[in-house]
Amino acid sequence: MPTYRTSGSDRPDRVSVAVYAADPVLRVGVVQQLRQRPEIDLLDDADVERAQASLVVVDRVDDDVAALLHRLRHNTETRAGLVVGTLGSGALQRVIECGVSAVLRRAEADQDRLLHLVLAIANGEGVLPGDLLGTLLSHVGSLQRSALDPRGLSLSTLTTREADMLRLVSEGLDTSEIARKTAYSERTVKNVLHEIITRLQLRNRAHAVGYALRNGLI
Repeated sequence: MPTYRTSGSDRPDRVSVAVYAADPVLRVGVVQQLRQRPEIDLLDDADVERAQASLVVVDRVDDDVAALLHRLRHNTETRAGLVVGTLGSGALQRVIECGVSAVLRRAEADQDRLLHLVLAIANGEGVLPGDLLGTLLSHVGSLQRSALDPRGLSLSTLTTREADMLRLVSEGLDTSEIARKTAYSERTVKNVLHEIITRLQLRNRAHAVGYALRNGLI
């Protein structure tokens, strides 16, 4: 994925930025916005490893995007941020697991918000849309409750991801449709649903949905 650099001399107070985007339209839009800001030093391909902030610009989070975010996480010179079209709760968890704490929806990515995102990334600060922050806090709270009261866990307990997938099964979606909705791979969807069926000792997906509905799990 190509990256870009502004003209002019480097200055110590400028934040060096690498922009990653497979879609040229998305890439050009973000680059043109940032190019106008004197606070930003856009890097070319040869210099991306030294970027203070790496912006990944995508429509949705898929396996390729997750792999890129994982790779950036291992570069100690940079911190990654995400500019994304759509991001569901499952994809949010996946992004957080990749070490990303700065997210901006593409529809809101004007010049000022992009600059705020880049500066926050460079300073090690977190940025999330309000609704996603609420989702994240709920997830963290659930993890804390599980840690404090492990006896509350049982074989019949569903994780948020499991419940979301079973809910989509109950709506008639197949594996590929669930994968698109949740931003997980089809293999992951199959594995999650298989784990539910095996753990609860059920026969198939329909049986799992019926069980979950009867027990108020979805």
